Amino acid sequence: MNDIDAWVWWLVGAAALGIPLVVTAMPELGMLAVGAVAAAIAAGLGGDVVVQVLVFAVVSVALIAVVRPIATRHRSQRPQLVTGIDALKGKQAVVLERVDNAGGRIKLAGEIWSARSLDTDRAYEVGQEVDVVDIEGATAIVM
Repeated sequence: MNDIDAWVWWLVGAAALGIPLVVTAMPELGMLAVGAVAAAIAAGLGGDVVVQVLVFAVVSVALIAVVRPIATRHRSQRPQLVTGIDALKGKQAVVLERVDNAGGRIKLAGEIWSARSLDTDRAYEVGQEVDVVDIEGATAIVM
């Protein structure tokens, strides 16, 4: 087996690892495929079989050891973009009709919402700005 055959076989191996990567979405297979490409480069530069296997192993293990924890950490984080009701919490609104514990109306994000005061003893008058603390059904809880 000559050097050209070795690097071709490594590239075939990289492609063989890349196909299941696409089908299963397992990033570890992609890291092994990159290791196989690195071994193909080592073979193309004239490295013997031992060097090729070492390059494959070192690159693959290094990628798995470094990239996998980073990917796991990113996967476990909540998305930065909040939508729906969660996007309205913490926003400011303007009181359109007096808001107290019994109810009222506010203008929130360009829409008119029914609202209720978080503090049962507190009332907000027309024109005041309030903060949306929570949304319960179609009612904004404000303070």
